[in-house]
Amino acid sequence: MPESPQLQSTVNHLFRHQAGKVVAVLTHIFGSHNIELAEDVVQDTLLTALEQWKLKGIPNNPDGWLFIVAKNKALNLIKKQRHHILFGDDDTQILLQSGYTIETTFNKLAEEELIKDDQLRMMFACCHLEISEETQITLILKTLCGFSTAEIAKTLLTSEDTISKRLYRTKEFFRQQKVKLEIPSLGEIKNRTDAVLNSIYLIFNEGYNSTNSEELIRKDVIEEAVLLCKLLTQNIHTQLPEVYALMALMCFHSSRSDSRLTSAGDIILLPMQDRNKWNKKLIAKGNEYMNQAAFGNTISTYHIEATIAYEHCHAQSYDKTNWQKILEYYDWLYNISPSQITAMNRVVAILQLHGADVALKELEAISDKEKLETYYLYYSLLGEIHSQLYNRNTAQQYFEKAIGLTQSEAEKKMLQHKIAALLN
Repeated sequence: MPESPQLQSTVNHLFRHQAGKVVAVLTHIFGSHNIELAEDVVQDTLLTALEQWKLKGIPNNPDGWLFIVAKNKALNLIKKQRHHILFGDDDTQILLQSGYTIETTFNKLAEEELIKDDQLRMMFACCHLEISEETQITLILKTLCGFSTAEIAKTLLTSEDTISKRLYRTKEFFRQQKVKLEIPSLGEIKNRTDAVLNSIYLIFNEGYNSTNSEELIRKDVIEEAVLLCKLLTQNIHTQLPEVYALMALMCFHSSRSDSRLTSAGDIILLPMQDRNKWNKKLIAKGNEYMNQAAFGNTISTYHIEATIAYEHCHAQSYDKTNWQKILEYYDWLYNISPSQITAMNRVVAILQLHGADVALKELEAISDKEKLETYYLYYSLLGEIHSQLYNRNTAQQYFEKAIGLTQSEAEKKMLQHKIAALLN
């Protein structure tokens, strides 16, 4: 039997994949105004698992065990508290108050085939248009990804107190506005899906290039983002071109994960990555999703970003990368969704095609550059350009500026290597 820390880690890993499902189902049953009760049941189930598995060992079907225990705890809670707490929504409140109909109603609401719909409803509730983007992400990480307050604070580079207050205010909003867990009407689904996809992509980016100072790549966060997006591909109302395009984009990016770090955790930049380590199955899966994304009249930013990512995956070597195509795609991307980050990434392609002099002029020509001045990659790119222009002192200054703007130890070490290379 594993020691307690190992057991804790095992249970946490298993439960993280179930927590979102369980919270979504129980919040649907309890009503969104009782979301904290749903989370309490989930936490109580985790503690029960730790106690019983320590004595009896981990069951053959731990996911099923966790879900059944959570459902039993939830049903007992409703039975005990139905006269003191209003459970359910307008359609189920009376049925959950009556001793004659509690179990039948509860079991119907907790049917296995409804779980995915409950998760989808919860995702759309988390991305309510009156909730800020940072709160949407916080709520998804908490309710659907099973992250603790401490983990969310670490992921989003803020304090636990800030996250706690953010969650409290949002739950108060749910209670006061009586937010229903439902997939929006067909007329609303486009706007709300945009918010959902944006939150999922931001979560994915945090996993792919974590702002966490200890880990650059967090595969657990990447996996959660992919699973959430996959739910959208499985529901007829959210099978939209941009949904499939985002899935393709995440597959293409994820395919390179195993080549991006050394065994010691040091960053391997794209030119030096071993392309034999790239996951060919994920690249093929990305192509499948891109084919599914090719319908209707929608060309989203995800379509173009996925196409850029595919160009990198398709190239047999770094030297054979089609930078001309990539530059054209960045031009297209900037035209439909102008941003300083896109403009900066476009300069990277220009650097490869036309050299450092042209790249520097293009970088200096970006409008509202002050928005990039807190972004370490901006100074890293300036350092690289000046390095190629043999302006070693200037390059070093920019690399040092970049070091001061990143929290990642791996990124700091990579930039220090760049400085060391200048001095040799």
